[in-house]
Amino acid sequence: MKNASGSLFGLAYGDSLGKPTEFQDYATIVTEYGPGGPQRLEGNPALVTDDTQMMLAVGEALLAAGDLTPGSFEPVLRQAFLDWAISPDNNRAPGMTCLRACGELSDGRPWQQASQIHSKGCGANMRVTPVGLIPGLTDEQRSGAAQLQAGLTHGHATGLAASELTAFGVRWLADGLAPQDLLARLRDHCADQRKVYHHEWLGDLWQRPTIETPEEFISRGWDESAAALDRVGAALDRGDYTGDPCLATGAGWIAEEALATALYCYLISPDEPVAVLGRGAASSGDSDSIACLAGGFAGAALGLAAWPAAWQEQIEYTDRLSALGTAWD
Repeated sequence: MKNASGSLFGLAYGDSLGKPTEFQDYATIVTEYGPGGPQRLEGNPALVTDDTQMMLAVGEALLAAGDLTPGSFEPVLRQAFLDWAISPDNNRAPGMTCLRACGELSDGRPWQQASQIHSKGCGANMRVTPVGLIPGLTDEQRSGAAQLQAGLTHGHATGLAASELTAFGVRWLADGLAPQDLLARLRDHCADQRKVYHHEWLGDLWQRPTIETPEEFISRGWDESAAALDRVGAALDRGDYTGDPCLATGAGWIAEEALATALYCYLISPDEPVAVLGRGAASSGDSDSIACLAGGFAGAALGLAAWPAAWQEQIEYTDRLSALGTAWD
């Protein structure tokens, strides 16, 4: 089914569809595209944003790291982020948190000192999908790598937890988990991991003036993520899926809301992947991040063949997306 390729390309497709709507209000989007939102790629190539660029950086760093450990992953991931930061293609309104962190990473200091520790922006989890798609990892490796890639720029506990949830969500879907069981599985994961701090992967990132233990630090992130998942469940139970999805589960500028609204857009109609992308893009908040995460979930579950075949040649960075997908399918 090529689930890894389906997820990677789905993320890029959602990113491209959400790119023109990111800073539009819902009424303007509906006037231009209809209530289903944009559902056709525009341009050749169809351009993406920093979301896809940074996802590729994470994925290619995973390949370069080989046997995945903190010591093998962090240096190549740091360099991938620094290469992205100075790339001439980094002209897609990149997030200031990522740029500030990259500026501080560039002098070689420990990444925990460069991390923007108070930020839980969606940049923490818009790029984490490859950690979920790479096969053969232990749960510890997948958790640690998901949180480390978030922490390099976004050191808030909720950014770490939401990133891990995104990674495990795409992994479980790629492994055949039924979409209707995903929300409960993620909620259970929050409860199971609430007091688990990955010292080997995170080092002293937890240390804050008002925090007494690593467990106190990380539990706040899991609690906020669990609350966001509860909002998804409540929105789905209401059964009225019309209108701006951000009004149901959040605007998506922060990590747990990006995850929640992407899940909501996906779980409304998990067997209609193009509709999932359009719904995510037709949102008043961080439309590209919402749509790209929703596309990552849909593609992980349904595989590459679920997407219009012509899109694969139209999307920007198709060669790099294909290379990652081929490595992991």
